[in-house]
Amino acid sequence: MKRLDGHAILFNNVKDSTYPVVANICSTRDLLASGLGIKKEDFIKKIAHAIDKPIEPNIVELDNDYEELETDLSKLPILVHYKEDGGQYISSAIIVANDQELGLNSSFHRMMVIGRDRVVARVLPRHFDEYLKRGNKEFVICIGNSPQVLLASAISCELGKSELSIANALKKTELMRVDGFLAPKAEFIMLAEANGEQHEEGPFMDLTETFDIVRKQPVIKIKKIYTRKTPLYHALLPGGLEHKILMGLPREPTIFREVSKVCECKNALITPGGCSWLHAVVQIKKKHADDGKKAIEAAFKGHKSAKHVFVVDDDINPYDWNEIEWAMATRFQGNKDIIMKKETGSSLDPSSNLDTRETTKIGFDLTIPWDKNKEDFKKHKIPHEDEIDPKDFV
Repeated sequence: MKRLDGHAILFNNVKDSTYPVVANICSTRDLLASGLGIKKEDFIKKIAHAIDKPIEPNIVELDNDYEELETDLSKLPILVHYKEDGGQYISSAIIVANDQELGLNSSFHRMMVIGRDRVVARVLPRHFDEYLKRGNKEFVICIGNSPQVLLASAISCELGKSELSIANALKKTELMRVDGFLAPKAEFIMLAEANGEQHEEGPFMDLTETFDIVRKQPVIKIKKIYTRKTPLYHALLPGGLEHKILMGLPREPTIFREVSKVCECKNALITPGGCSWLHAVVQIKKKHADDGKKAIEAAFKGHKSAKHVFVVDDDINPYDWNEIEWAMATRFQGNKDIIMKKETGSSLDPSSNLDTRETTKIGFDLTIPWDKNKEDFKKHKIPHEDEIDPKDFV
């Protein structure tokens, strides 16, 4: 999986398993765009529209393509990815929980196997944790989901907005009734219950390609397992490109939306070099002297886990770090173009305070100084440069 990162893989012959394993299916923007049936240039626009205008999915009954398995996790090809892993990990699992008042919530949770019908899941103090506190102890776990469900389940939206309605707005998504629960059509669907017990979870390789700490987390009991008759088990490589694309890309529209409230935002990018989580580049069309600094503050609001934000003008390609560095070298002064503050950041940052999650956040305004002549800060082309084909001369 690692050696072919960025390429979708199907493993047909898996030791000790009757089920094939599929991996890296959303490991590039091109693959994800293909799965959604959209152009990769339209990601921000399409995701932002789906967040703003979600569509409630149709509900159907569990169809004949599903059958119940013995409730034994050892029958599934659950992988140990790294020798330091705390155990076998279900890495692509999505939990779908339902609350009578708040509706459906869908979110990613890694799960370490601790028994034939028990796992310990990493649960952050966010929406699913709130659902558990509200008494929703029973839910479904889905493995082998459609691209739109994978992407939508990684979006951070407000409590009470269904990620599955966002998925349906991205691409048609039906929900099935499974023993009284609602679930998207997935390769494996497990009925589960949080029993109040806790167990140590980890170590686990995270987005930063460093190991997350071991901590006490909720134990989940698997009560039933349903599967398609010819299922594919989706294994998501921890710290790999698929992990990074699915976690990082959904933050781009939330940054874009917030920055657009304060200035004209042209693009927003979560960078792979920043672990696809901690760094963001924001491209704006600057119309006022303080647009750069306003964009920095808005970007941190749009992605609360961001550690460093770089704001550039619309003549800088946000995908090209040579251009970003050039903007920093020629348009930036450290004594006046920085915003620095101590705030709660990401638990994935190993340099932060791992108990409080406090970190130093820095925003870099790399836009042209407002009181200067813009032409003095632009690259100039040689006349007729684009008309010359070197092949005619060399």
